[in-house]
Amino acid sequence: MRKRERPGEIAWLRWAVFVTLILFVAAPAGAHQNKKKKKNQDANSDQMPVPIQTPDTDLIERDIGEMLAAFQLGDADTMHKYYSDNATFVRAGAFEPPIIGWQAYAADYKKQWSAFQSIQLIRRNTLIFTHPDVAWATYQWEFLALLNTKPFSARGQTTLVFNKVNGNWLIVLNHTSEICPANSPAQAPAAEHPETQPAVPQPGASGSPPGF
Repeated sequence: MRKRERPGEIAWLRWAVFVTLILFVAAPAGAHQNKKKKKNQDANSDQMPVPIQTPDTDLIERDIGEMLAAFQLGDADTMHKYYSDNATFVRAGAFEPPIIGWQAYAADYKKQWSAFQSIQLIRRNTLIFTHPDVAWATYQWEFLALLNTKPFSARGQTTLVFNKVNGNWLIVLNHTSEICPANSPAQAPAAEHPETQPAVPQPGASGSPPGF
């Protein structure tokens, strides 16, 4: 004789079947949703723009331009952004020891710059060479201004040496040389005629542009 099932057992069996069906249907749906979500994330990742790194030569070219713009304006504070604190400066038109350190150069620059008005600096033929953390640049320049209200001009060349510090290129050496005009008289060596040598000009009145 078949054993009759109790009502409680029938209800329990129906509930177990129902839960099993729910799990069976929900599992594939959940997996499908996760797969679709991952696919959308991958698609969004592929669409995100990859940042383009600016070449070091372009960074240095930009820095030189901004530094010279500040130079023309007499803005030593902005110029300092592009120089190392212990930079060395060889100034144009002056037979003197190099200037060591930014603070010493800034004081000299301000005195020299104060003698000129309406400064215009033209840069040409810039060449830049880079290595992982060292670079150098060279360019020709033409300096136009008024010196004590009179027209003044000079031409020369500058070489800058850079060191990369924390991702920034800083100038550690500025060697500026002025080209003397072809018709300028040659000066005799100081050792031959010391009594005829002119007095050393005071800063701001030498008639030579500051180093840049």
